[in-house]
Amino acid sequence: MQWQDHAIILGVKRLGETSVVAEVMTRARGRHMGLVRSGRSRAMQPVLQAGNLVEVTWRARLHEHLGEFRMEPVRLRAARLMETATAVYGVQAMGALLRLLPERDPHPHLYDALDVILENLQNPMDAGELFVRFELAVLNDLGYGLDLTECAATGVHEDLAFVSPKSGRAVCRAAGQPWADKMLALPPFLATGAVVAADGESLADAFRLTGFFLHRHVYEPRGIEIAAARDGFIQAALKAMKAALPHETEQPTALAAKR
Repeated sequence: MQWQDHAIILGVKRLGETSVVAEVMTRARGRHMGLVRSGRSRAMQPVLQAGNLVEVTWRARLHEHLGEFRMEPVRLRAARLMETATAVYGVQAMGALLRLLPERDPHPHLYDALDVILENLQNPMDAGELFVRFELAVLNDLGYGLDLTECAATGVHEDLAFVSPKSGRAVCRAAGQPWADKMLALPPFLATGAVVAADGESLADAFRLTGFFLHRHVYEPRGIEIAAARDGFIQAALKAMKAALPHETEQPTALAAKR
């Protein structure tokens, strides 16, 4: 059996003296693993860095076998991704999120999102918001998507301010205010049709929101801990945003301009 596709390197594990098992994210075949012979050579080590985009050919006698990868570099961005803390932690944290999905299960929109985010992780004004949206997409693909489109109590689409921790649905300010202390805050930039960009406070609220549902529905039932890289990314993203907007003034970002 054989197939060929573009793939993003998620990580490698040493196998023997010269080879590695590479873990990649492909558009058509999801997260996939394969043997790379001479993967520890001087020629291959720069290629097999997390975040790099490669063209991969996979061969195996049977579909269920590990198989062997042959790789050619397409976009080597790992060196650039090592320049900032948000990028270093972000690559690791997104890889950990993708490992929550079954191997070889296609999620083309997550592949596309990963490729876009890797190109913007150095921008402190965009990195945090992109990462939160990636977490929401992973939750959705795991079957625990949040409904942030309308109020669960009244059906209105305006002034959505909370998220119910029980249902994962948005609640408008008027309906949720009496129980505000029991609700999760809905950051304005995540509301449907929002044109405002994230600031430090709303980004912190967004991380609490996704973290709550990831822990409740995914990590706790599986008996695993949230990847430490996520905390590292959050701290780095909030610090970078604070430095960029020391007075928390709302300024347009690349994301806001694209809406």
